[in-house]
Amino acid sequence: MIEKALRRIPLTKLMDLKVDYAFKQMFGSEKNKHITVVFLNAILNRTGRNTIQEVAFMKQEFGGEYKDDKQSRLDILVKTQDQQMINIEIQLSNQHDMFKRTLFYWAQLYTSQLQKGMGYHKLLTTITINICNFTVFPQSAYYHSTFYLYEDKTLKRLVIQDDALEVHFIEMNKFLEQWHRGVLKPLDDILARWLLLLGMVDARKKKVYEKIYHELEELAMKDEHLLQAFNVWEELSLSQEDVIAYQSRLKYILDEEAKLDDVKHMAEQKGMQKGMQKGMQKGMQKGMQKGREEGKKEGKKEGKNEAKEEIANDLLRNNMDIDFISKITGLSMERIEEIKKGLIQNNDDQLR
Repeated sequence: MIEKALRRIPLTKLMDLKVDYAFKQMFGSEKNKHITVVFLNAILNRTGRNTIQEVAFMKQEFGGEYKDDKQSRLDILVKTQDQQMINIEIQLSNQHDMFKRTLFYWAQLYTSQLQKGMGYHKLLTTITINICNFTVFPQSAYYHSTFYLYEDKTLKRLVIQDDALEVHFIEMNKFLEQWHRGVLKPLDDILARWLLLLGMVDARKKKVYEKIYHELEELAMKDEHLLQAFNVWEELSLSQEDVIAYQSRLKYILDEEAKLDDVKHMAEQKGMQKGMQKGMQKGMQKGMQKGREEGKKEGKKEGKNEAKEEIANDLLRNNMDIDFISKITGLSMERIEEIKKGLIQNNDDQLR
């Protein structure tokens, strides 16, 4: 019974499995391979003869073959017995770059298989699974979305057998909202059971959903793999070494979220202050009410742009990606490139 599995540890001591360190220890470990296999079959809906029976964990770093290449580190990467490559990524925070990051990882992983003299027909099917603790598709009610390559008009898949590209997005917030409304039936849905396991602890809110725990308690009596996962989870949460590493990683993630919030707040404040100052000056010059109104509007716009550029400067100095900076500030990638060139030029001048 699950009560025995958790008899040594309070629920509040359990790690949040959505934190990448804990997730990788649970699902990316050789000793827990059987749990990984069950979890993947649930996500990919593999049943019968189509099930994944064995996985081999692969090295997680690739890229960086040349000096200026971007190097990538995947959360979990496995190869199945039928020669499919599967990358699983867990994202606690929304970095606003999921789509491009996903395609970049998939492309790197797909092309990295090709060695000199190797034919293209030997490239393996590559699957990417993204488990996100935030909304990815606001217009969709589905919490599990799967993408392939389709023709635009007929919607026919480019490849039926051995699809080169298969991408999954699982949105945990949508899943939990539907579970709370009672529209899901975890007893009949294996994936729902495993997602409840991921959703039971919320480290950001410092909360444990006991209602989820009680349902998992009943489910574990009928699902030995779920019970095994609870035992692993408990052992992980009792390991002092793992707890220290987990807490360090969680702190880093929360600190990065706070920095991002500070950046957004700073942009709003700077834009408002500069906008008011310039707006009043221009409004005074143009005179009367119309001048004030027009001046405020124009001043706010200019002030916001200046504030955005200052923030872009700060982020560039911290080596943030141009695409990420563009999403945060709203500046065009071309303008950010110009700012970057200016920073490089200033640095060169100082060195001289």
